[in-house]
This record gives sequence, structure tokens and C-alpha cells, in this order.
Amino acid sequence: MKAWICLPLMVLVLAGCAGKTAYRDSCGSQLDTAWRELDLAKAEGFAGTVSYSKALSLLTAAKTQQQFEAFEGCAAKAQKARFYISESRAGR
Repeated sequence: MKAWICLPLMVLVLAGCAGKTAYRDSCGSQLDTAWRELDLAKAEGFAGTVSYSKALSLLTAAKTQQQFEAFEGCAAKAQKARFYISESRAGR
């Protein structure tokens, strides 16, 4: 009787874990690219702009979400950070 209760519960748990990997690759690649772009912006002298600061805070939040396996939010924040990095490099 316990096996009939435990089996569906285990299936639900495993399915829930598998669902968290949907944005994993996107999150990782967006973060890597954004950090490289941020380093370039810093090297070019745009580290003091407001857009650079916004991008840095978004990347920090994205990295935190990656640590807690919130990959969809991580990918979205990294993409938004890349926008702010390009704005910073454009001088805005």
C-alpha cells in the first residue's frame, strides 16, 4: 500500500526537478557574454555611467538567481543587463 502512495509522489518530485532546467543553458551563456561585455565597457572607460551601474546590479541579481536555479529570471536579467551595457558603451 505504501508503494502505491510513494510511487506517484516520487514521479512528481522528479518531474519538478526536470522542469527547472529549461532556461539553464540560456542563463549561463547570457551571463558569460554579459560579464565579458561589462569588462570591455570597463576597459573602455564607461564604468562610471548610470547604465553600467544598472547592468552590474542586474548581473549580480542574475547570478544569485542562477545559484537558486531560477533560470528563467536569470536569463531575463542577463539579457536586460546586456541592453544597459550597450547603452553604457554608447554613452547613455
